[in-house]
Amino acid sequence: MRAPSVSPARKKPRAKRLTLRLFGKDRSGTAAVEFAIIATPFFALLFALIEIGLVFFGGFTLENAVEQASRMIKTGQAQQQGFSESRFKEEICDNVHALFDCENGLKLDVRKFDTFGGVNLPPALNGAGELQNNFTYDPGVGGQIVVVRAFYEWDIVAKIPGTGLGNMGNGNRLMTATAAFRNEPF
Repeated sequence: MRAPSVSPARKKPRAKRLTLRLFGKDRSGTAAVEFAIIATPFFALLFALIEIGLVFFGGFTLENAVEQASRMIKTGQAQQQGFSESRFKEEICDNVHALFDCENGLKLDVRKFDTFGGVNLPPALNGAGELQNNFTYDPGVGGQIVVVRAFYEWDIVAKIPGTGLGNMGNGNRLMTATAAFRNEPF
């Protein structure tokens, strides 16, 4: 038995109604839509975690480099060899290993004091959250207290509010490494 013939004019509206009904029940694109909704926060969180890891690794590296270079001052080698601020900065940069733009971005503050109780350091940031430029380089002599501070402005790539990673006015992170010691008699 043969199906009754349907005119082409009647076939289109029925096909259109059938397509709309099937589209409402079709679930094959839900994974793509769900991924599109979830992808942005997921990748933002992933990049923020990577950034946090890099900041902590960078901070640890800077602390270690300052500690190693400060031994040159503590033992009198820097004073006896006539280290300038730039030569002492090179000593720190040799221990950083290309993690920072050390030559241009690292700022040093080396100050001598007579007693630990007399240590009075100016803040590194001004009221607007910008790095100050009132730093000195004075490694002192044998028996004096010396505080070595190194500052590096780490450019935060994933500036996500609420992470607390940026501590400067422009949203970047000021990394600080400090070493305080009494110079050995030399």
